[in-house]
Amino acid sequence: MQTISIKLPENVFSSLRKDPKELAKEMRIIAAIKWYELGEISQKNASEIAGLSRLEFINILAHYHVSTFQYTPDEIAEELANVNQESSN
Repeated sequence: MQTISIKLPENVFSSLRKDPKELAKEMRIIAAIKWYELGEISQKNASEIAGLSRLEFINILAHYHVSTFQYTPDEIAEELANVNQESSN
């Protein structure tokens, strides 16, 4: 695993009321959530980045009101149309 370093102003920690270790963990989780939400990474990869089990990551998604599904409404409609078409054949 790679390590990256980010410089932040000292007042960030007091403003957020978090110590550096806690903030780093939260940043990993939030980045993973956003990348997952944008469809850039899979749920499995996102949970690894966040340092959580897949179930823990799914629960975090619910906390942040992010869908566990990576389908757009149009993609869901298309999938349903395909299923309906296949079942009528």
